[in-house]
Amino acid sequence: MTPPRNSNAVRDIANVLHPYTDHRAHAETGPLVIARGEGVRVWDDQGKEYIEAVAGLWCASLGFDNKRLAEAAYAQMKKLPFYHSFTAKSHEPLIDLSEMLIERSPCPMSKVFYANSGSEANDTAIKMIWYANNAMGRPNKKKIISRLKAYHGITIASGSLTGLPANHRMFDLPVSDRFVHVSTPHHYHGAQPGESEEAFATRLAEELDQVIQREGPETVAAFFAEPVMGAGGVMVPPATYFEKVQAVLKKHDVMFVADEVICGFGRTGNYWGSQTYAITPDIITCAKALSASFLPISAIIINDRVFQALADGSHTIGTWGHGFTYSGHPVPAAVAVETLKIYDELDIVGHVRKTGPHLQKRLRERFADHPLVGEVRGIGLVGAIELVADKATHRNFDAALKVGPRMTKLGEAEGVILRGLANDTVAFSPPLIMTEAEIDAMVERTGRALDTLTVQLRRESLAVV
Repeated sequence: MTPPRNSNAVRDIANVLHPYTDHRAHAETGPLVIARGEGVRVWDDQGKEYIEAVAGLWCASLGFDNKRLAEAAYAQMKKLPFYHSFTAKSHEPLIDLSEMLIERSPCPMSKVFYANSGSEANDTAIKMIWYANNAMGRPNKKKIISRLKAYHGITIASGSLTGLPANHRMFDLPVSDRFVHVSTPHHYHGAQPGESEEAFATRLAEELDQVIQREGPETVAAFFAEPVMGAGGVMVPPATYFEKVQAVLKKHDVMFVADEVICGFGRTGNYWGSQTYAITPDIITCAKALSASFLPISAIIINDRVFQALADGSHTIGTWGHGFTYSGHPVPAAVAVETLKIYDELDIVGHVRKTGPHLQKRLRERFADHPLVGEVRGIGLVGAIELVADKATHRNFDAALKVGPRMTKLGEAEGVILRGLANDTVAFSPPLIMTEAEIDAMVERTGRALDTLTVQLRRESLAVV
């Protein structure tokens, strides 16, 4: 049925350029227009209800309505709607939030800087590392190592860190040979026959060591890693991986940047993913759940070694020439302060420790033996099912079949909004407030969609024969 001439869908097609969208296809199919939200559910502009299985973009940690956060924003708007933090200016929400983040850090940290997104946070971390090494008299120590299938953002620098083909093709990324990628720590696809997780982790750490030695330890500045890889496919690291990687980094005096944009604030069952995997980072980047995504804000938390180098450099030059108009904007900062208070009051980590195992159990019960599911993976309240053409060989479907996108559309028909990732992986990262009953409903709706997809693919296969 053709939508009404002045409908939201038609107006959207006429005027909006969407991220991560096939715009030719969009002109034919149009958008799903979300009109309102409540708890873990959203409704479209036609009144249809959906369970949001990925909290928007891994980020609506407190769901889609929270009166306290709305009131915190309004109160700050009435008191001080804007001020900047350039040239030693400050305000109370900025100071409060920085103090709270330092107190909650997984290891001793020194200072906090603010941006507006995870991409900007990782871009800033890169600039900090280059600046610090110049200040420390190490002008050649500038190369950054990331992983294939990592996701660290889409600015020119953070997009160069990201290890996904769609984020590089036609963008001329990576932008220089300062960005180096090593193997994805995904045992399901990357391990050799019979190789244990521990042996696989040893091999990956040896690869990292060899890459650093090949590039020259005097040229390698930092290693960026998500504790659990998110947009690349929800890859949980193999046992002992980060222990062995950190030993290599320490050996070559290479900084560790923990990208906690998805994992931070309880997602993995600890306040930080770094705590889940015993990571001791030099820099932490975070965003998304920092304000429950009610307003845009991100943070870069640095240890004292990094701060002292930045301070020395800024004293030599007379300034640290980096910042954004909205760095530490008082309204998002006030909302973030209230968000952290709510996490404490709800014991959000304790809640995830209770509901996370239930999610992992239900995903495995419903999908592990499904004929289309090759692997079920996850930890805490983040998980994924990977759809494959052959369970025995782990062979993925031909990309032309668009199995993942079809699955997400079938999910919408069943009233669940899913996130399709590489290799036809379907991600789950619901609001942290989700209950066990809501998890059951989410899994059931997803299961119905997958069963429908199975029937469709079987019919298509028979038709080809």
